[in-house]
Amino acid sequence: MAEITAALVKELREMTDAPMMDCKKALSEVDGDLKKAEELLRVKFGNKASKVSGRVAAEGLVSIAIANDGKTGAILETNSETDFCAKNDEFINFTQNVVNAVLASNPADIDALKNTIIDGSSVEDTRSALVGKIGENISPRRFNYVKAHGILHSYLHGGKIGVLIDLEGGDDELGKDIAMHIAASKPKALDETGISQDLIDAEKRVAIEKAKEAGKPEDMLEKIATGTVNKFLKEVTLLNQPFVKDDKQSIQALIDSKGAKIHNFFLYIVGEGIEKIQTDFAAEVAEASRI
Repeated sequence: MAEITAALVKELREMTDAPMMDCKKALSEVDGDLKKAEELLRVKFGNKASKVSGRVAAEGLVSIAIANDGKTGAILETNSETDFCAKNDEFINFTQNVVNAVLASNPADIDALKNTIIDGSSVEDTRSALVGKIGENISPRRFNYVKAHGILHSYLHGGKIGVLIDLEGGDDELGKDIAMHIAASKPKALDETGISQDLIDAEKRVAIEKAKEAGKPEDMLEKIATGTVNKFLKEVTLLNQPFVKDDKQSIQALIDSKGAKIHNFFLYIVGEGIEKIQTDFAAEVAEASRI
């Protein structure tokens, strides 16, 4: 039986983008024949999309597309299981093609997006083929198609945080500054009207309980809670936040000084709200090193 060397496994992985252990198994099955192993993996991965669909995908990329006139745009989160996959050129190209399809077609929802055509195939068929090749669960998770009142500006931070902002007035520098501020400060809404009453009530309850524990008099509890809620709203609403590049002025003061208005913004953070499975990376490396 031929020796399955690390170099041979590496070569097969580069040919197929298949996971390392799958490459080793395939080579073992065909006694080290590289071409046969490649064929085996391609056949095997043809049915792999359904097998990995239940695995948690909490890594990935945020992608943005804006029309040339700046009046329409799209922002998309596409998830993968690992950051390694998110850095794969084919995955990156897929995410950009999909967000371009959102911009071009304005699908109603994720299900409609699956049937949208990119490069002659549906998004779902393209996704399945990529899952089969890479061996990870890959899935477009959410998107927004935006028609601007003003002009759209964007910012991407390492592909993990994406911001799309609808700004009327001002200039490109202001748009970029505000988009970068949003990525750094992560506001929950434009102003107080965008904060849910449930969230406000929760903040109020916590404030009252803390005041009770601190021994504050009963007749002061409501006033303390109101003050705490008002402080909270200033911290989480974009227009009330201090500008990260000059904390002596708020975002509202900044745009007023430029004669501008923010109509809306979208902030995507990769994996936000997804419960990640903790894996023992050291153990995985040790297992791979035994090849």
